[in-house]
Amino acid sequence: MAGTSGSVAGRPDLEYEILCDSAGAFLRRYVLDDTGTLGHIDTTLDGTPYAAVGTVQRCSAPTAPLIDSTLQRQTGAGNVTIPAGARSVTLVVYGGSPTVAIGAGAAVAVVAGTSLTWGVDTGGKSGESLQDAFVFTGVAGSDFLVSSTREI
Repeated sequence: MAGTSGSVAGRPDLEYEILCDSAGAFLRRYVLDDTGTLGHIDTTLDGTPYAAVGTVQRCSAPTAPLIDSTLQRQTGAGNVTIPAGARSVTLVVYGGSPTVAIGAGAAVAVVAGTSLTWGVDTGGKSGESLQDAFVFTGVAGSDFLVSSTREI
């Protein structure tokens, strides 16, 4: 019975671990049958019976996404463009009234003393990102700071 999955006579021990195979993560509970032979029962993480696929191994820790950051200060006339796909964008206006255009939307003036942030909760496998590009345009007398983050 050792090394089998499915029903094994006996009761589950308190020993279990989350393992991974070719299809993803699953739960392995270790059991002793009535003769003392060690076996295991594999289930999905929600408890449904499961048959391992391919090589079974300890799951590797998920890798954290790498985050690239930008920071640009614009004084006077000029543009700062943040391409679509950013995880966060922040604007801080120190002086003047620069404009911001998001995607194909109309440019909107932002007055001095304003701070605005756009962002998503999670990135990584869920793939969340800001879908539009941001264009910040300064005119004479403008002084603003734009920062952004994106997964790389």
